[in-house]
Amino acid sequence: MLNSKQRAFLTGKANHIASIFQIGKASLTPEIIEAVSLALEKRELVKISVLKNCLDDPREIAEMMAERTRSQVVQVIGKKIILYRASKKKPVIELPR
Repeated sequence: MLNSKQRAFLTGKANHIASIFQIGKASLTPEIIEAVSLALEKRELVKISVLKNCLDDPREIAEMMAERTRSQVVQVIGKKIILYRASKKKPVIELPR
């Protein structure tokens, strides 16, 4: 579980990265879940945009995505979701204590 200091640290890092996934009308598909999971293993920190044509709530999408990818929701602001999961093979991001 992330504490507030770690969450703030990850949010700061996420400000400098672009959204690499967009969730649209189809909402969460197994393909998107799989792609996000692979991206988390490689990058550890992933930003996702929820498009206007997606009718689901971004917070609910974030929770479901975190559950299915075994990651943690760092932040949900408007239609942007930030997820974090430490890499099993090559951890890059060192979280503050």
